[in-house]
Amino acid sequence: MAAEAGLAYHGDAELAPGLIDLAVNVRRQEPPGWLREELAPTLRQLAAYPDPGPARRAVAARHGRREDEVLLTAGAAEAFVLIARALRPECAVVVHPQFTEPEAALRAAGHPVRRVLLSPADGFRLAGADIPPEADLVVIGNPTNPTSVLHPAACLAACARPGRVLVVDEAFMDAVPGEPESLAGSPDVPGLLVIRSLTKTWGLAGLRIGYLLGSAGLLERLRRAQPLWAVSTPALAAARACSSPRAVAEATALARASEEHRAHLVRLLRAIPGVEMAGDQRAPFILIRVPDGEKVRNGLRRRGFAVRRGDTFPGLGADWLRIAVRDPATCEAFAGCLREVLA
Repeated sequence: MAAEAGLAYHGDAELAPGLIDLAVNVRRQEPPGWLREELAPTLRQLAAYPDPGPARRAVAARHGRREDEVLLTAGAAEAFVLIARALRPECAVVVHPQFTEPEAALRAAGHPVRRVLLSPADGFRLAGADIPPEADLVVIGNPTNPTSVLHPAACLAACARPGRVLVVDEAFMDAVPGEPESLAGSPDVPGLLVIRSLTKTWGLAGLRIGYLLGSAGLLERLRRAQPLWAVSTPALAAARACSSPRAVAEATALARASEEHRAHLVRLLRAIPGVEMAGDQRAPFILIRVPDGEKVRNGLRRRGFAVRRGDTFPGLGADWLRIAVRDPATCEAFAGCLREVLA
């Protein structure tokens, strides 16, 4: 079980000069050329205060929502902070293993958090999870970081009920071809908040842009907790551009390629003695378990590969490692290196 201090640990802490990055889930080294061209003119507009209207309309159109059902944020991380600051849950539940920032934000705001731990024996699936009926705030990722499991939308929607806010973190949903289990376009699920990020697919981690989808009344509570002009003019331009039909089509093509690369990496790793995997992994990263994980992770670093340690995720231990999916040549080099380390 991760200590509370481990909630603040993120994959970029694994990086060092000269290491091949398999620890961070940003999928591009830089934004594509067409997106850089969209952002460049905004540098001449920085004297004016940001206008979120065009970006909000573009995001709403992308998901078939009303404009007042969209709240633009400085990345998904700000969304978690707004939820923690604006809501007053009496029984907040976070379903783990998952991204630790939601729990960290809740605890920083003074809310006690109950953990529901999914089991590798069940493939880290949500079905049958023992969510307390008194929970008035439930947080889960889909597909979940770090397990890479994609939960059925119907299973997630079944967790909603009157008086409960259900937060579904879909930061990696656009990496799943067709987004078949997304709840982003489901305004009828009571108390639903969907969080989306544009930083992973488009190489925008340094720009900080994401958004929340939910009912107008619920988003208004979060909006009142948000600082004025929280999202910069360049970030708003990115939100508008990345919500266009062209961008959605490109993201789908990238998701299909990533799916093929992940399948290739899984085949390579399954052939290595000592490597275990749990669940049906569907995200642009995979979770593996190896003997003496800390020793293996350090051995990989000495051979030039940075991977994400698993023991800072509640419900996992040091033998779990998260591996970002890269191109086939990098996957093959990594698998060969891992085989050497385990041998």
